[in-house]
Amino acid sequence: MSGEVEFDRKMLEALVCPVTHTTLHYDAEKQELVSKSAKLAFPIRDGIPVMLVDEARKLD
Repeated sequence: MSGEVEFDRKMLEALVCPVTHTTLHYDAEKQELVSKSAKLAFPIRDGIPVMLVDEARKLD
């Protein structure tokens, strides 16, 4: 085990981007939820998605 906390995939289905209200895509390698429409990646810390725009990483 790599030490990563498993993300609850059922929770993913209920979450949407707080900016665009569109579907998010789970990036298991980076432990992020990606909003392609907002070009933001929201971190998942200890299995909990951090859905704050200020905490999101901007995508190119």
